[in-house]
Amino acid sequence: MTQQLFSAHESAIIDEGAQIGRETRIWHWVHICSKAKIGEYCSLGQNAFIGNKVLIGDNVKIQNNVSVYDNVTLEDDVFCGPSMVFTNVYNPRSAVSRKDEYLDTLVKRGATLGANCTIICGTRIGQYAFVAAGAVVTKDVPDYALMAGVPARQIGWMSEYGVRLDLPLEGSGEYICPKTQDVYRLIGNQVSKS
Repeated sequence: MTQQLFSAHESAIIDEGAQIGRETRIWHWVHICSKAKIGEYCSLGQNAFIGNKVLIGDNVKIQNNVSVYDNVTLEDDVFCGPSMVFTNVYNPRSAVSRKDEYLDTLVKRGATLGANCTIICGTRIGQYAFVAAGAVVTKDVPDYALMAGVPARQIGWMSEYGVRLDLPLEGSGEYICPKTQDVYRLIGNQVSKS
């Protein structure tokens, strides 16, 4: 018998065929479907659900009560806050089957999705973007963007460390993160790290 390289609480349900990377921790009452692919060093909090057509990178943190439905991809180092929500059908109806209409959602490396936020399907969340608690994302989010509100709108920029950058929403500028000394540059409406 092959030794598991991940740890799972005895109450977790892991369907046969699921791929789970080493050092990943699976907590109470988690359900992972058979075709899910989960990377290394991840943490899946209590009562999480991971669908079949889901790809999760390395070092992803999924907090309690998060369902990651089909057609969602989470790249490395993504943080999903408690009870945040993904969708996969734009216009669901109980009496109308739309499983062939699932829209892809991509969350890029290092993004943070705050507690109780909602990500409407078909969107792309940029790398190191930061979605505030309770926000409802209805359109693509730029790299490093700080999003808040219902519907979510951009209110600023965030560093990879999670510090708000003192930069305008558009124009040009430069900011040095006080925690890491990394330099961030704004050109037009895009931020990049030097």
